[in-house]
Amino acid sequence: MYHFTALVTVLALMLYFYMAVRVAQARARFGVKAPATTGNADFERAFRVQMNTLEWLPIFVPALWLFAIYISDVIAALIGLVWIAGRAMYMVAYSKDAAKRGPGFGVQALAGSVLLVGALVAILWRMLHG
Repeated sequence: MYHFTALVTVLALMLYFYMAVRVAQARARFGVKAPATTGNADFERAFRVQMNTLEWLPIFVPALWLFAIYISDVIAALIGLVWIAGRAMYMVAYSKDAAKRGPGFGVQALAGSVLLVGALVAILWRMLHG
């Protein structure tokens, strides 16, 4: 069973849901009517946070699960928590000033890369060594 990885997956999706709610709130607050995605800098930053997170989810979620399956549920979950923390850092910093998004992005990119490369190495190892 992969309880820890499942929990981290739910937490990551909850963070993404929260970001989507923030975009909806920003649309209302700043009068940015759908389907527009521009018109107010505060709205645009909230929108980009959500969209950048969406761009990373197809990398993060499969890598998280493959790492859990081929290496360790607990280690995958811990690295997944680092990814979530990085996304939260990114959200807070980008919401204030787009130029300050780098550290949060770096944290989540590193965590995602560790999951992805770790899963790849473990899969290849098992293929070659049975």
